[in-house]
Amino acid sequence: MKATLCRLERAEFEIKKSRFLVAAGPAETSDAALQFVAQYSDQEARHNCYAWRVGDQYRFFDADEPAGTAGRPILQAIDGQGFDQVVVLVTRWFGGIKLGAGGLVRAYGGSAAECLRLAERRPLLTFVSLGFWVPFSQLGAMHHLLEQFDAAKEAEAFDESGCRFQIRLLEERQAGFTRALIDQTRGQAVLDSD
Repeated sequence: MKATLCRLERAEFEIKKSRFLVAAGPAETSDAALQFVAQYSDQEARHNCYAWRVGDQYRFFDADEPAGTAGRPILQAIDGQGFDQVVVLVTRWFGGIKLGAGGLVRAYGGSAAECLRLAERRPLLTFVSLGFWVPFSQLGAMHHLLEQFDAAKEAEAFDESGCRFQIRLLEERQAGFTRALIDQTRGQAVLDSD
């Protein structure tokens, strides 16, 4: 299950005399991620490298570091720990010792990963809406399933032979609920087609 951060997290590391300051936080949208980067970037630092992921959307930026040595490793740290809706900014102040491409990858990716590892996370719960119709004879079975799958009734509309429902439940429970609904109603339930 994907997770996001509970709050702003910060960590600081020194690697071969270079200082790395990591700021990580939740971001529900790409605009929120970009606002986070703007807010926490240090304009005095030459390298404000970042990455963010919001669902299928992502972005990473190397900020004058060699291509692929900063932003991509930060994004890999986000993905590697199962995060979504997260932005990570790593600010670097050069300490006089060149790290080389491999050293930069390890420094940016490692500092981002360590900050995320120590951060308090919360699971991202994705809900879906599901519509279906059941005959009156199956209302008892359907209500039992709503309780069993912790589904919330959003709407109901009765007709002459049954009731049409719109429910909300966790996405990960949708397939199980659908199978159980068909089984419990002996195939009499009619699911809305998408």
